[in-house]
Amino acid sequence: MKIQGLYTALVTPFRNGAVDYDRLTKLVEMQISYGVDGISPVGTTGESPTLSFEEHERVIATVVQLVNGRCKVLAGSGANSTAEALHLTRHAKADGADFSLQVAPYYNKPTQEGLYRHFATIADSCDIPIVIYNVPGRSGVSVSAETIARLAKNCNVAGVKEASGSVDRVSEILDLCDIPVLSGDDALTVPMMSVGAVGVVSVASNIIPKEMKQLVDLCNAGAFDQARAMHRKLYKFFKAMFVETNPIPVKAGMAIRGLLDEEYRLPLCPPSDKNREFLRQILADIPVD
Repeated sequence: MKIQGLYTALVTPFRNGAVDYDRLTKLVEMQISYGVDGISPVGTTGESPTLSFEEHERVIATVVQLVNGRCKVLAGSGANSTAEALHLTRHAKADGADFSLQVAPYYNKPTQEGLYRHFATIADSCDIPIVIYNVPGRSGVSVSAETIARLAKNCNVAGVKEASGSVDRVSEILDLCDIPVLSGDDALTVPMMSVGAVGVVSVASNIIPKEMKQLVDLCNAGAFDQARAMHRKLYKFFKAMFVETNPIPVKAGMAIRGLLDEEYRLPLCPPSDKNREFLRQILADIPVD
């Protein structure tokens, strides 16, 4: 199964401290209505660190049930403990997810050999295609291109979500192995796809799925003149989505648009008044479909 196209890194809506499953249903239906290729629940944008195991598993199961085969599900089921990642990934597999998103173990800063063994153990044990998530700004460690090339030999390693902020990493990885690479940064979607990436796991598409789907499809069709023009129009919006720590800005933006109740779990909190007003101004330039 090949992974490519637009995958929305779905937020987890809360209401009065609990996961708001009614709102989650509406968000999933909105994404599908705009033709996204996949939905990625309970990743960084889904506030996975503050969800309990029970919530984590139920959100993934709910999304799979709602999707019902209409797009792919890339379930966030990684952890900084290999045993915990195995537990979550086995549940994601049992619930019917198509892929598992496996973040590089954070805080404990494993060596490259440790990273290899972590991902290989999950790929060998869970019978679900995994996507390696390289996000050194969050995890404190980078999965080297050489380690990715080693892992690419495993038939259960389906791709890489590259969120290091480096376009060069795409070329470095593809120079060593043949593996699908997805951008992990909206603002780098066009640059990364121009050198061989096949899609994006997008924060922005929580608000603008139609535009992000058009952008990715243009790139995959080789229409980079049009894609660059779209990129320029959306660039300020992309940057605004990271004016504070993700997912604070995207949740605030969704609340401004009436897509959810703005609620976070500590240690995340609402944006500053200054940044909220900045988000309002940016959103005013993004038409509502």
